[in-house]
Amino acid sequence: MTIKTETYKESLARLPKIGQHITLHSQEDMVVVYQAYNHRIADFAVKNQYLGGDAFSYNRMSWIKPNFLWMMYRCGWAAKENQERVLALWLHKDDFNTILEQAAFSRFIPEYYESHDAWRKALGAKPVRLQWDPEHDPFGNKIERRAIQLGLKDAVLENFGKNYVKRIEDITEFAKEQYAFLQNNPPELLQVPIEDVYTTGNAELDRSVGI
Repeated sequence: MTIKTETYKESLARLPKIGQHITLHSQEDMVVVYQAYNHRIADFAVKNQYLGGDAFSYNRMSWIKPNFLWMMYRCGWAAKENQERVLALWLHKDDFNTILEQAAFSRFIPEYYESHDAWRKALGAKPVRLQWDPEHDPFGNKIERRAIQLGLKDAVLENFGKNYVKRIEDITEFAKEQYAFLQNNPPELLQVPIEDVYTTGNAELDRSVGI
């Protein structure tokens, strides 16, 4: 696995406790997002290094999550049905920013839209859905900091799956090993990907997505 890790205790000391923050793993000009799939989709993706095959559909929305522990909460540490395989998908920061530029909040929030009509117009025009949800600790408990997840559809999903993604890693065994470790050891010693607070470099874009 090429993702660098640290202890959960170290991540707690570095990352903010509250607020809406994109926290993700990055190396040089690349960032990592996570998805969990069934075996057929994951096998094709890892072998071919893009999303596709008979089991994957580009006709439905697909959600990406930059935060590792949020992904573990969602997939039950690779134990939930049809989420038995956890993939780390690497893409360039510029392409991640392009996805953010095409995002509209999945519900109306007055501080980001002048009116319901403006929000509905954004929903109709933009193919990415954006949600801020509570992050979770290793046991799945909510914490005060909020994490972003992004739902992709239509052309942006196809661009993501076939063009933006530059490397796909299967990190299922790492996830299972850490879950097993968690059963008999202090959570502070759990190994997690090193994640830092991410900003786009564009203050207006940061504001528009809720950073």
